Formats: sequence, C-alpha cells, structure tokens
Amino acid sequence: MDNYLLTASIPSLMKHYSLPCITGLLVAALYNIVDQLFIANASYLGSYGNAANTVVFPLTVVALAVAVMIGDGACAYISLSLGSKDEERARKSMGSAVTLALLSSLVIVVLYLVFANELITLFGGKVNSETESLSREYFFYITIGLPFYIFGQAMNPIIRSDKSPKFAMVSTLLGALINIVLDPVFIFLFRWGMMGAALATVIGQAVTALLALWYLFNLKSFKLKRSDFLIRGGIVSKYIPLGICSLLSQLSLVAAMAAINNMIRVHGARDPIFSDPELSQIPMAVVGIVMKFFQIVISIVVGMAAGCIPVVGFNLGAGRKDRVKELFKLLLLFESFVGIVAFIIVEFFPTHLIRLFGSANESVYYTSFAIKAFRIYLSMIIPSCVNKATFIYLQAMGNAILATTLSMVREVIFGVGFALLLPQFFELDGVLYSMPVSDILTFLLSAISIGYVMRKLSI
Repeated sequence: MDNYLLTASIPSLMKHYSLPCITGLLVAALYNIVDQLFIANASYLGSYGNAANTVVFPLTVVALAVAVMIGDGACAYISLSLGSKDEERARKSMGSAVTLALLSSLVIVVLYLVFANELITLFGGKVNSETESLSREYFFYITIGLPFYIFGQAMNPIIRSDKSPKFAMVSTLLGALINIVLDPVFIFLFRWGMMGAALATVIGQAVTALLALWYLFNLKSFKLKRSDFLIRGGIVSKYIPLGICSLLSQLSLVAAMAAINNMIRVHGARDPIFSDPELSQIPMAVVGIVMKFFQIVISIVVGMAAGCIPVVGFNLGAGRKDRVKELFKLLLLFESFVGIVAFIIVEFFPTHLIRLFGSANESVYYTSFAIKAFRIYLSMIIPSCVNKATFIYLQAMGNAILATTLSMVREVIFGVGFALLLPQFFELDGVLYSMPVSDILTFLLSAISIGYVMRKLSI
C-alpha cells in the first residue's frame, strides 16, 4: 500500500481516497438535512420546526469542529509519520486522539446542558414562542447524543489514515441510512415531533460510533497498545495545529451563523411582511435551508480535498513534491466543476429545491423569499468552492498558520463583519449579500495562496 501511494496515478489516488471521504461527509451532512426535510413536510411542525432546526444546527457544527480538529489533525500527522516510517509516533498519535475525542465530547455535553437557554437565545431561537419551544426540544435530545457524533466524526479521518477509506465511508453511510428510515417512523407514525427527529439522528450516529470503535481493534498498519491512549502533550501539540484550520473554519462559520440568525431576527421584525408574528419564522427557516444546500456542496468540496490529506502527507514525507503539485492542480479543477454545477442549480432551479422543504404547506412568501435567498446568497459559490479546497490543501501540506489565517479572514472578518454591516444599509437583503461579498474577496486571497503553493512545490 505504501508503494501504491508513491507510484499510483494521481487521478486513481484521488478517486480511491476522495470518493469515500466525500460520501462520508455527505452522509454526515445529511443527518441534519434529512431531519429538516421530514420536519418541513410534517404539517404539525412546518416552518416553525424548520426554524428550530436552523437554530440548533450551528451547535452541532461546534461539536463537528472539535471532532474534525482532532480527526483531521491526527490523520495528517499519522500519514506524515507513516510516510517517514515512524510507526511508534503514528500509533501514539492515534491512541491519544481517541481519548481526546471522548473527553472533549463529555465537556461539550455538560456545557451545552448548563447554558442551554443562552445558546438557544444566541442563535435566534426566540424569533417567536413556537420556534423557541421546538428549538429547546430538539436541542436537548441532539445534545445527549453528541458523544456518539463527535467520536464517529473524529475517527472517520483517522480510519482513512489507516488506508481504510471504504470502511470509513460504509460506517457513516449505515448510520445515515438508519436515520433516514427512523425519521418518518418517529415523525409521521409516532408523531414524536422534534424529539423523534433528534432520536433518529442519535441512533444513527451511535451505530457509526460503534463501528469506529470496532475498527480500532482491527487496524491494518499496527496494533494499538494500552499506553498509546495516554494524552501526551508532546504528541498532541504536533497534530492539533494541523487540525486547527478545520476547527476554526467550522467555529468561524458558527460565528457567522450567529450573526446571520440574529440579523434575520432583528431586521425580519422590521420587514413589512415578516414582522407579522405568523410569518416571522420564515426568513430563518429559509436561510437555514439555503445553508443546508450549501453544506451539501461544501461536503463534496471538503471531502474531495480532505481525502487527499493522506496522499499529500505521505508523498511530502517521501519527498515527492512533483506528485503533490500535480494533485493540487487536479483538485482545483474538480472543485471548480462542482461549483459550476451548484451555481446552475441555485440560479435556474431554486423553485425545485424549495419544494423539497414543504413549500406546498406554506405561505407564498415562503417560496418567494426562498428563491431570492438561493440566487443571492449562493451567487459566488464557484469561488467559495476553490477557497475551501485551498485552505484544506495548505493544511495537508503542514502550512497550518496560513490555512488558519485565510479561514479566519473569510469567516470572521468577512463573514461576520458583512453579516452585521450590510443589513444596516439593505435590511433583510443585506444578510443575503454578506455571503457572496465575503466569498469574492476571499477568492482574491486564495489566488495569491495558490501561486505561493505552486512556487513552493516547484523548488
């Protein structure tokens, strides 16, 4: 297998590692999206349930951020270690990552339960009383299941680093399929509402986590020892910086969501239409749906790039810069193609997208705002795809500081800044303009970074 990483064609390596990663991330994204699809089409939940789902979604992203920081960082470092023939370092990195993921999940659950009211308020849950009630219900049960979610997501890239991308894909896929089967049973048959949607998700995540746990006892590259599970500062300090970009990119996205949700609440209350209490939840529900579609696209983009991490790390460790450069060119080409396809869908078929989310049961204002939101908010989705690929590739090459800086500029300085600034001039539409403005400005920085990477790999 080591020889395969060094000699196989770049397209075949990309297919072998990226497709399972894309599938895994898409399936992870579908957990929340599937919930929203069934919630939206349940007449007793509708846009109120959709809005509640949007409120809780950023809090699941925080949990995912911690998981990918540990998982992606350990994956990159384990791959570099195996490429340089240092099995002991790889083994200790993996073992400590397992322990760190478990401890982190418990801390997050405690913090969420203690500060539940503040968190729901922060992400716009008090847009109206019905949305707040459903948000609390969904939040509680999702929080209880977070240890399964965090452990499963953290182990996914680590399993890929052990040259088992297909197992990582199948374990995640099986959990999602269970969620898809249970959602309609719990929501429509048992009429458990938001609790049912959350329980279906948690059960699916538990299956994925248990499969990951089984795999740890059946590794290909080595066998973990009991002492490997100790958290050693010297080892953790090596791989955590490689995952900081993944952490901050997710956390900064959460900061942008908080700004967006609150601007929707504030400026929606001033809107001639959505100031009506019976319609006030619609903008938040719609923007949540648009974000979920964007998450599907970004899951493909991130999966394609993250799947390359073991290949990049191993070839860099072996001194094959030429192959790393070739892979980067191919990655940018495919990421651009994904962006073009997504752009065509959101600009020409937004009505078809919103029909999936219960528009037949909602006001005409629901559909009209959704069409506008898709077309404006995601108008710069092509450069957005290239931006994400660039950040992750820099991280895979060990350029954690540059990758993290670019990610923070995009999500915090631009994402939060414009989400707060533009509504002052354009009211509710300003929230929608914040995304494309942020993406095009970030693309200018990404173009400079791409040139930097190409020059570095040519030396």
